[in-house]
Amino acid sequence: MSQQCAESKCERRFRASCDCCNKNLCLQHLNEHNALVISQLTPLTDKINMLCHQLQSFNIHEVTGIGRGKLEQWRKDCHEKIDQIFEKKCQELDYLFTEEMNQQNKKILQIKSKIDKLIREQEATKQDIDLLTSEIHQLDEEITKLNITNFQINTYPLVIEDSFIQINKIDEYKIDLSNVAHVHRTLKIRDGSYTTLADNNQFLLVHQKPNLCLIDREMNVVKQVLWSFKSILDMCWSSTLDQFIIIEEENVFILDDKTMSIQKMKNIQNRSCLSCACSNTSLFLSTNSWGSSILQLRLSPSITMVKEWTSPITCAKDERIDNMTYRNETLAIIIKNNVDKSVRIELRSCETLNRIWSLPLNIISNGPILFRCCSLNYMEWLVTDHENKNLLHITRDGNLKTFVMYDRIPYCAQLLHSNLLIIFTEKGINSHQV
Repeated sequence: MSQQCAESKCERRFRASCDCCNKNLCLQHLNEHNALVISQLTPLTDKINMLCHQLQSFNIHEVTGIGRGKLEQWRKDCHEKIDQIFEKKCQELDYLFTEEMNQQNKKILQIKSKIDKLIREQEATKQDIDLLTSEIHQLDEEITKLNITNFQINTYPLVIEDSFIQINKIDEYKIDLSNVAHVHRTLKIRDGSYTTLADNNQFLLVHQKPNLCLIDREMNVVKQVLWSFKSILDMCWSSTLDQFIIIEEENVFILDDKTMSIQKMKNIQNRSCLSCACSNTSLFLSTNSWGSSILQLRLSPSITMVKEWTSPITCAKDERIDNMTYRNETLAIIIKNNVDKSVRIELRSCETLNRIWSLPLNIISNGPILFRCCSLNYMEWLVTDHENKNLLHITRDGNLKTFVMYDRIPYCAQLLHSNLLIIFTEKGINSHQV
């Protein structure tokens, strides 16, 4: 005897088993179930069409803009180096010719002095005349030859290997803090150096007492300049100015990484600042006080104050902003509480300073040393906990992803070239492949 349809209150006999619910259904309910399954294709079609449109709407030059910018900067730097070598060699060439001219001019003065003496003393012999004639004739030949002097210049082809530029896709999970157990390079730092870092996507800026130094990824000093001002509290790079910003106890300075010239920034209104961060259009400064304010300065066409956020928007009256880091229109802010000594990290909008998320850190601050953070790939963050010798890896949505113990006290960190983590410790600067 045949079975009835499995649908409630249906007295018809089942015709087949439905593959979506595994029930024995009559023809009518089987068709209804089939129609229900088919109807689910429409939103899937809409979704795939939307993804297709999204993919086709990508502007390859906008997506790869940052990378192209780095390539353009590399090309610009290479051209500048070629120009520098060219100018140097031209100066060497001019120097060699000038030296030869000076030698001939010296001989002219010597002969002229002899003639003047003979005229003055009214004493000259035929031997004197013959000798002077011979010397002048020889000098004439030498000067004539000088006019057609050629210099042997040996040039060699400039060899630029394709491997000089490496392009790698960044994996969201590529940053692995377990690799910090292996040190790639180390730069010893002299006592009295200020523990802060900044980079311009090519070189690190560090203080190696008594100088400010540009360091390459192999920890070699590329350029340096004497730092003759007060304590450095923070540093950052401005891609708009194409210069470094340096926060000192009383002033803000600008460092040109090409000439290594240092200039005092104007329009700060004598405000004492503690930390800095740069977006594409603005410089953000936090004041060195409890209940810190945040100043926003427009960078172009001139550096101009445009806004100031004060407590309690920035932080409470008994709190201080230790550090700020910019990334993708947001500011990661490290805030220290002066009452309970707690430390937290917050992500704020650059436009409104509205809080996106806040994460209390398991840190009790027992001293005056500033807490710092740096940005990692994919909007993640790294906080250096010098109190507990930890590195705290924070996710893009404000959760603690992981933390690792570091064998030295970490004061600050910087990610260079997307895969080289630089950590400033009490013994020196370490680099790690991550």
